[in-house]
Amino acid sequence: MNFEIKTTPRSERQAIILKALDSANNTYRLDDFRGDPIDLKVIKLDIKLPVYRMENCRTYSEQQNTIAKKSLPPEFFGKGQESSSAQLEQHNILRRITKNAKASIANIDEVLTLEGQTDPILITSTGVVVNGNRRLSAMRELYGTQPNKHAGFAYVRCAVLPPESSADDIDDIEAALQARPQTKLDYDWIGEAQLVRRQLNKDRTFDQVAHQLRRKPAEIKNLLQALEEAELYLSDWTGKPGQYGLVSEDGEQLFKDIPKQIGTQQAMMQNASRAIAWSLFDNRDKLSGRVYGYNSAFGKLAPEVINTVSDELEIDLSSSNDEESEEFDFSIDDDELAVNYQPFVDILKSEETREDSVDVLIEACVTAIEREKGKKRKDAALKSLAQIHSKLAAIDISTAGISTYVPMIKQLGSIGDLVAKLQDEIDAAVDASKKPTEGVGINE
Repeated sequence: MNFEIKTTPRSERQAIILKALDSANNTYRLDDFRGDPIDLKVIKLDIKLPVYRMENCRTYSEQQNTIAKKSLPPEFFGKGQESSSAQLEQHNILRRITKNAKASIANIDEVLTLEGQTDPILITSTGVVVNGNRRLSAMRELYGTQPNKHAGFAYVRCAVLPPESSADDIDDIEAALQARPQTKLDYDWIGEAQLVRRQLNKDRTFDQVAHQLRRKPAEIKNLLQALEEAELYLSDWTGKPGQYGLVSEDGEQLFKDIPKQIGTQQAMMQNASRAIAWSLFDNRDKLSGRVYGYNSAFGKLAPEVINTVSDELEIDLSSSNDEESEEFDFSIDDDELAVNYQPFVDILKSEETREDSVDVLIEACVTAIEREKGKKRKDAALKSLAQIHSKLAAIDISTAGISTYVPMIKQLGSIGDLVAKLQDEIDAAVDASKKPTEGVGINE
C-alpha cells in the first residue's frame, strides 16, 4: 500500500467539515433518517481526512481475527477510532474484504477507475464514514499507487449527517441500508448477526428488528442463536474466542441447524450433541457429503450415535455421582440420573484421543443415518454387514499391544454372540419367507 494513513485530530476534522458546510450548495437524499428521508449537504474533503468507522458490522469478523492473530488488545478497534495504527489495520481489512467479495458484487476498484466517484460517501459531522468505507479505501489505494492517473480522488465527495446524529442513528442507517436489496451490503453471516444483536440490545423486540431488516422474526431469532452457538464453539471447543474466520465461511448452515436439532434435548444431551456437531464440522473434509447431511446424527439420532461410539471406545457413561443426596426428596428419571455424557465429550475433544475417536464417530453417524434410511431400504442390513466384514478383514493382530489381547478376546466373544443371534434371526426370516402367505393365492 502506498497511501499513508495518518489520522487528523477529531476537533480539526470537525472544524474543517463545519467550514465546508457553510459554503455547500449540493445535497444528497438519504431515504431513511429516524424514519423519514432527509436532504444532506455534500462537501469535498481531502481524501486523507475522513476516518473509517470501527463499529462496522461488516468488518467485525475480520477485526476479531486480526486481534487474535496479532495478539492485539481486545479493544484495539473499539477504542481505536482516532488511532492511526487502528485506522491502518481497518484499511487493510477493507481491502481484503473488497478483494474477496462475491463474484456477484461489482469490483469496486474497476468501477471507480472507469466511472470515478458517482455517489458521495456518508459521514458524520466529525468525519467518521458511515457508508462508503470500502469505496474510500479503494479510492485511497488507487490514488496512492497512481496519483497522476487518479488525481480526481485527491478529494472525496461526502454527504454529512446532522451533528445531533447518535450512535443509535448510525446503527439504524446501517440496518436500513442492509434491508434494501438495491443497497444490501456484502456482509458475512457473522456481521449480519452482530447487526441483529446490536439492534436487539437497544431493547427492541425480534418483531421490530425483523421489520426493520425486512426479515421474518423466526429468521432473526435463528441468526442470533447461530451466532451464540458459533461463539460457544470458538470459546469452549477450539479455545479461540473471537476468531470468527473459523466459522464465517463454512459454518453458517451448521450453526443455524444446531439450535433446531438440539432444542428439545436435555441439557447434558445437548452438550454431547454439540460435541458430535462440532467434531463433524472440524472434520468436514472426511465426510462423504456436506455437514448438514449429518444433522440427524446430532439431533434425533444422537442417543444412538453416542451409545455406538461409547461401546466401540469403551467409554463409561455411568454417573460419577454415587452418593445419594438427602437434600432433595423427589423422583428423577433413572436414565437421566444414570448417564453422564461428559466422558464422551472429553474423548472427542482431547488432542490425545480425538483422531481415533472421530473416525469411530463418523462411522457411527453414517451407520445410524443409514439404519434410519434402512427402514425404507431393503439392502441396509446387507450393507452394514459388508462394512463390518471389511473392518474385521482389515484387522492386523501383529500390530496390537499385549495389553489389548484380553480386551480383544472379550470383544470377539461379544461379536460372536451377536453373529449367532443375527444368524438365528436370518434363519427364522428365511423359513418364514418360504411359508405361503395366508389368504394369498399361489398364482398371485
